[in-house]
Amino acid sequence: MKKIERKDIWILLVQVAVWAFIMLLPLLATLVSTHDFQATKTTFMATWAILHSPLAMYFVNFYIFGPYLFFRRKFLLFAVCNLLLTLALNYQFLYVWIARDRIPELPEMTPTMWIGFFIGFFMFLLINCFVAAIAIGIRHFMRIRQIKQQLKDEKAKNTEAELAWLKNQINPHFLFNTLNNISSLCQIDADGAQDAIAQLSDLLRYAMYETNKKMVPIEGEVEFMRNYISLMKLRCNEKTKITTTFDVKQNMEIAPLLFISLVENAFKHGVSSNRPSKIDIRLLQNANELIFNCENTNFPKDDTDRSGSGIGLENTRRRLDLMYAGRYKWEQSIEDDIYHVRITLKIKD
Repeated sequence: MKKIERKDIWILLVQVAVWAFIMLLPLLATLVSTHDFQATKTTFMATWAILHSPLAMYFVNFYIFGPYLFFRRKFLLFAVCNLLLTLALNYQFLYVWIARDRIPELPEMTPTMWIGFFIGFFMFLLINCFVAAIAIGIRHFMRIRQIKQQLKDEKAKNTEAELAWLKNQINPHFLFNTLNNISSLCQIDADGAQDAIAQLSDLLRYAMYETNKKMVPIEGEVEFMRNYISLMKLRCNEKTKITTTFDVKQNMEIAPLLFISLVENAFKHGVSSNRPSKIDIRLLQNANELIFNCENTNFPKDDTDRSGSGIGLENTRRRLDLMYAGRYKWEQSIEDDIYHVRITLKIKD
């Protein structure tokens, strides 16, 4: 059995209030115009005689026939039940027809009177059918809205789960690449490697404990990228030129670890031990846009290099699709052996 929620009670109260207004309106009009309580009582009896059937048809269809018959595609049973309910609520017509010869106070019915009788019966039948259709229509509208909301909630849950999965992939991916770099550094500078491990500890502390929110302050992300770049510089020689520019407001927020995969990619593909290399990383705010720009020399890895599988860039694109849909622009190109990637985010102050 479905649990009754507060909104269900409010829906019931609203419907009761509407029907009460419809039924009380003739009474109030009579009372105000005549100031006669007997006339008001007569109006109430007449109003009840007319509206009790549509009232019952509405609520029975809204709460019983609609959910348990119509929306379960039991249309024939739905029609039969409504017909039987209509006949039961308007039994007086059947009683007059069946017992017409045994009711002494009933005047002799002329053909014209019988025509009026049947017209009245079919009018009541049509009114009941119309009210039942209104009940089903309102119920259908509410049902469609509920289904859309459920789909929206389910999509949001799936999106949150996918974002969490993507972000959880970033941490081990980042750790894998960083440890690979420290491993290379151990062979040439043991003291530098020890310092790098300390820096890595700070980076991991941020990545694991400070990025659990959907959005994080930009200053934390900038500091994280500065530290990461500083760590990566340890394995670069004098042939590599690294420049960085960070010029953003300190009161804005972005998705955590959004650009780190691009920074990783720059060091993975942009540094050579025996050839001139350069990496230029910029994070700038321009009006209502946040622009990440990265340029690096391009030294493609061969198939035997297992330092990464490209999953970081794929995750970055997917996270942008999920969190900044319609609010970002991705541009990338390779010209004169220089790889260029530019991400423009529309942000809110």
